[in-house]
Amino acid sequence: MHTDELPEHTHDFLGSLSAERGLAHNTVIAYRRDLVQYQRTIAQDGETPTTATVQRHLEMLRSTGLARTSVARKFASIRAYHRFLVVEGLRGDDPTAAVGTPRRGTSLPKALSISEVAAVLDQPDVDTAVGARDSAILEFLYATGCRVSELTAADVYDIDFETSSVMLTGKGNKQRIVPVGSYAITAVERWLPHRMEVPIGASDTGALFVSTRGNRLSRQAVWRAVRQHGRAAGIDDGRLSPHVFRHSAATHMVEGGADLRTVQEMLGHVSLSTTQIYTKVSPEHLREVLLTSHPRGG
Repeated sequence: MHTDELPEHTHDFLGSLSAERGLAHNTVIAYRRDLVQYQRTIAQDGETPTTATVQRHLEMLRSTGLARTSVARKFASIRAYHRFLVVEGLRGDDPTAAVGTPRRGTSLPKALSISEVAAVLDQPDVDTAVGARDSAILEFLYATGCRVSELTAADVYDIDFETSSVMLTGKGNKQRIVPVGSYAITAVERWLPHRMEVPIGASDTGALFVSTRGNRLSRQAVWRAVRQHGRAAGIDDGRLSPHVFRHSAATHMVEGGADLRTVQEMLGHVSLSTTQIYTKVSPEHLREVLLTSHPRGG
């Protein structure tokens, strides 16, 4: 199987390894090779992969005389891939969870605190074109909880300033309307005059966020901007990525009292069970809720 025959979401996963996790090129190639092998096993079944599919694939790898460490590494690639699908809302279950190790919950990056998010949002110099753009990007990510791919796909005319909402195009080209807060709307309005002055690039096509050359902004460029302003705010690279902004937005909404169905719709999750991972709030917040809401909490 040629790598171009991999499903679209597999390419998205591979792109996230370098764009969001910062893995080396050779490491991403190894992941790609492992998943091409795995896809061949899936193709034999002709159906959505199950735990049995994963087990059959591992048995095939062992039968070739592959070292146990190599089989373990390939399994790690497959497990990371399926966890990505769950976190992205593309699957409600992880078929690797019951294979080899006890079932574990979905692993998520730790959400930033509200004050940490505010510190990052304050970093861009909005008096410059790039600073105004980066400010709009950061505010947009946090306000909508969108995926980085949804941000880069957004066009100028997807935003309705009258209703303060945006049409986002998610996985499988599924569209949803998400409300946008006043801070993000203001940031986008501040960026648009600069946007109109940027020369039209080959991949512009009405993109909301573009490079200085007029091309639609890439996932990698968004990742770099987020990390740059995170460093300026004193936040380590390992704690911040565009996806962390998504997790932080969802976590803060749930901690603020938003119901899971609303957050599910906002994030574009297929399954409510995926959204439920955001109910794992901090002990400090639980104590605060107890003190303020329990009849005998004081």
